Amino acid sequence: AVGHGTLSDAPALNHAALKAKGFGDEQIAKIEGGLASAFDIKFVFNKWAIGEEFCKNVLKLTDAQLNDFSFDMLAHLGFSRSDIDKANIHVCGAMTLEQAPGLKDEHLPVFDCANPCGRIGKRYLSVESHIRMMAASQSFISGAISKTINMPNDATVEECTASYMLSWKLGVKANALYRDGSKLSQPLSSQLIADEEDEDDGVDALMAKAPVQRVETIVEKIVERIVERAADRDKLPSRRKGYTQKAVVGGHKVYLRTGEYDDGKLGEIFIDMHKEGAALRAMMNNFAIAVSVGLQYGVPLEEFVDAFTFTKFEPAGMVQGNESIKNATSILDYVFRELAVSYLGRHELAHVEASEMGFDSLGKGVDDKPSVPAQRFVSAGFVRKQNLANVVVMPQASSNNTSPAHALQMRASESIVSLALAEPAAMAYTYNTPAPSMDLRSQAKMKGYEGDTCSECGNYTMVRNGTCLKCDTCGSTSGCS
Repeated sequence: AVGHGTLSDAPALNHAALKAKGFGDEQIAKIEGGLASAFDIKFVFNKWAIGEEFCKNVLKLTDAQLNDFSFDMLAHLGFSRSDIDKANIHVCGAMTLEQAPGLKDEHLPVFDCANPCGRIGKRYLSVESHIRMMAASQSFISGAISKTINMPNDATVEECTASYMLSWKLGVKANALYRDGSKLSQPLSSQLIADEEDEDDGVDALMAKAPVQRVETIVEKIVERIVERAADRDKLPSRRKGYTQKAVVGGHKVYLRTGEYDDGKLGEIFIDMHKEGAALRAMMNNFAIAVSVGLQYGVPLEEFVDAFTFTKFEPAGMVQGNESIKNATSILDYVFRELAVSYLGRHELAHVEASEMGFDSLGKGVDDKPSVPAQRFVSAGFVRKQNLANVVVMPQASSNNTSPAHALQMRASESIVSLALAEPAAMAYTYNTPAPSMDLRSQAKMKGYEGDTCSECGNYTMVRNGTCLKCDTCGSTSGCS
């Protein structure tokens, strides 16, 4: 597994073979000193390990060869790839117990790991074994298990589905799958980068395939190269179509203007807001330019919609002037909701269904403009003046036989008469202004409510508490006290 750490008894490439190539005892001693910590014997055969003077005078190597990091000194000296691999396993180890002398095949499963080990390793733990080990201990653990289930590079979607299904059947609370090579940067690696000879072997393997498979492989490579280099900007024509949408978001006017290609595809946007010179207007204008450049370079509109919808910052609130969007958590949320509805048909981001915008819409069984009850005006302080022709003055009765109801009627009649005799130039309606009161939204802001729901009691009374939130109703926190 770890090797012998010396070339003394190595097959093919040993001390005797090196002396035949011109190496002396001094150079062999330097090589042996570096083999103990080497990952590959190629790392030891260089000008820094054995000396630049020896490489030039004895081995007859040029400066270009010595300064080339891809230069293979052993191959230049005449050692074959097979000899180098055998010596490498003898010195640095195979990093696996497979093919080890004296070890039977039936004993190998005890030493299996999550991934194939070393260059020659083929064995690894199956996905099912990971899940069953987790299931064996899950019933004794209150939470989920932080365990990654390693899958080979050729794992299919069906195999992933089967893994989740097995985890569910066995009662495992969490399942984290990782397919080998799915990340551009993979920390776990036990192999060197392939050499040129490996590339030649790959060409031979490709030519050995059937013609149909050979064509598919070549086409895939060509498509990948085209996608990498097809980054030219597709500018819009000088005269382009589009639309302008005016709306008011949280009390701020927003003008959204679009520019389209000839086929109707969105190519640019402009966002204009309230006063000239305002910082927010300048930021929105430059942000619109950045989005427009991205659209012209081929960035899908779906990516922008998924990234900027539900962003939350002021100004925010009710939206006026838009038929489908009635509320937005920010200017960006409103803009990309509007673009998603208009160009992508994503009506799930709208608040009014498209079928309810037509002139023949039947509504939902509720009058869109309900009549205002009279009690609303009475309670707010509205009093209407009456004409003299409609005033009926009741004769006064004696105070002895005046009932409470009759007295109330007399006082109402007197009030009507006094209003009718008022100045004619006065307004037809007067309004007694009530004492100013703060709306619920302002009260919630003053109390510091963030608008998030408490996970314990469900109330919207979460206030900022350091880096977390605390509920004023039940006292629970979102992660810290």
